[in-house]
Amino acid sequence: MPAETILTNARIVLPDEIITGTVVMREGKIAAIDNTITASGKDMEGDYLIPGLVELHTDHLEGHYAPRPKVRWNPLAAIQAHDAQIAASGITTVFDALRVGHDGECEVVIDDMLLLADALQAAQSQGRLRSEHYLHLRCEVSSNDCISAFERLRGASGVRLASLMDHAPGQRQFPDMESYRIYFMRKNKVSESDYQAYCDRRVGESQRNSTTNRALIADYCHANGIMLASHDDATVAHVNESVAHGVAVAEFPTTVEAAAASHANGIGVMMGGPNVVRGGSHSGNVSALELAEKGYLDIISSDYIPFSMLQGAFNLAHVVEHIDLPQAIRMVSTNPAKAVGMTDRGSIAEGLRADLVRVNAIDDVPVVRSVWRESKRVS
Repeated sequence: MPAETILTNARIVLPDEIITGTVVMREGKIAAIDNTITASGKDMEGDYLIPGLVELHTDHLEGHYAPRPKVRWNPLAAIQAHDAQIAASGITTVFDALRVGHDGECEVVIDDMLLLADALQAAQSQGRLRSEHYLHLRCEVSSNDCISAFERLRGASGVRLASLMDHAPGQRQFPDMESYRIYFMRKNKVSESDYQAYCDRRVGESQRNSTTNRALIADYCHANGIMLASHDDATVAHVNESVAHGVAVAEFPTTVEAAAASHANGIGVMMGGPNVVRGGSHSGNVSALELAEKGYLDIISSDYIPFSMLQGAFNLAHVVEHIDLPQAIRMVSTNPAKAVGMTDRGSIAEGLRADLVRVNAIDDVPVVRSVWRESKRVS
């Protein structure tokens, strides 16, 4: 770690304003911020300096580990490739999502998740990684093996967040069964009879398991300091259930109604960067831009494209009239950090971790030019 690094002639994005000046990093923390330019610092050439991004939900790691059907990559190599892309996207803190509970649509199972969790711990302890990684357990509460899988993973190093999700047909993400039928059959290229058999099985599992599994996981998480997220809430009743379980983050609510209710109850509303960038949901649910315009959007996640967090924040500041750049950047830094209780990062402020990103905003696609984590240049 360098003793001191001075970055000057930067447009510094503070929580509520942008100043042109200098940031001093010392021993891993931000030591000073001022609105002067010094000849002794590294010239940022007028580029933006923003806080390191805090990502709470990325499904990206699994794609590196299982890039093709029946293919499994070396887990350390997969994690390093994932980490390199995460860091180059300006993300300095990332919660890697591991699936808990098998829904029948994926070859990757709990043994794979345990292998990745162990490899991630090894990679961090060996100093292989650029960003700081934590674990997010994506709990498919409708599945028969959800609790047994959760019990195997819950003690893994770095588990800080668990989400409660039910992807059974007719639930949350796909309440419209006809839309789900079209989506499922097109994606999986199956017959009508195979589709119906799948639906019957998954709906039955949801009816038997979801309520009990939600409660068991929520109770464990509260007793062990693991933050909770809901997933794809669609109605006020869903949000009320989330409130009862002590949920802190509402991941990807599918309707304005659910987002408004979550926001009103102090639950951080999170939407995907791809939704922001594309201007709509790939599955036909509510647009993140609509929620932003109504004041209900709190957090942007990369979801399945790491760079979409940064791109989404800069785009949001351009296309939504009442959202300026500091507010948009809070959605990818301050707000997610606060939602999971991380008070040592997420803003450019004296005494906080020196997690910084140098960004050149050329056009609709900003360029990440440098990344520092705890004063150390990592990208």
